[in-house]
Order: sequence, then C-alpha cells, then structure tokens
Amino acid sequence: MPAVITAEHPASPDATTLIAELDAHLTPLYPSESRHGFSVQKLIADAVAFFVIRDNGAPAGCGGIKLFGTEYGEIKRMWVRPQFRGLGYGKLMLDHLAAYARSHDVVTLRLETGIHQSAAIRLYEREGFKRIPRSEATETTP
Repeated sequence: MPAVITAEHPASPDATTLIAELDAHLTPLYPSESRHGFSVQKLIADAVAFFVIRDNGAPAGCGGIKLFGTEYGEIKRMWVRPQFRGLGYGKLMLDHLAAYARSHDVVTLRLETGIHQSAAIRLYEREGFKRIPRSEATETTP
C-alpha cells in the first residue's frame, strides 16, 4: 500500500505523538525562546488544516497549513519520522499542503524553520522556497 495522507484532528493520538516527537527533536537544537512551533491547542484554535501521512497504516509524518485569507498560507509542524526519511514523504506532504492552499485560492506559501535543520532547509529550497529576512516574515504575521 502506498503512502496515504489524510486530514486529521491535531489532538488525535497519532497527531499528538508526531508533534511530541517533533518537539523532542527540536528541544536539544534550540533554546526554548527560539522554538515557536504551534501547540496542539494553538493548531486547533487557529483552525490549522492538519494532515498525517501513513505508510502501510503506520503514522510516518505530519504537516499543517494555516491560511491567511487568500494572501498566503503558512506551513506548520511539518515532520517525518526518522525511520521514514529518504522515501520522499516530506516532498509528498509539502505537495499536499500546497495543493490544499491552491484549492483555497492561495498561491503564496511561507514557513519558518531553524538553522540547524539542514535537511528540511534543503527540501524547502529544492521545492522553490526562498530565504527572506526574519523581519519580513514576522511583519505579515497577525
């Protein structure tokens, strides 16, 4: 069975496990004041569309997108478990999130990732994302 991406409530058991794994991965990389990932409660409160990718039924990764009207969408909490890396699931999720945005008339995507996540940065740059100064990114965040 190929990988399947489904919409999932951020408070579901699989989603919360994946988000907790992402947080555990980021904790040793960045001080707490530099970690700005949405909590499960914030994902829900901000109506972030959230998805889980499964490999033969096993949760392999997740990602969300918060739409700011039709101005832009912001990628949130994207994560692929280490044992599923190298299978193209990060690109698959990113493509899914972009398609979701397009289906809501949004063509501009933004995201924030830390400097110590080189594999994620490579993926995003391969997919056409460009680095912008932090001040520009935060200016448009309500």
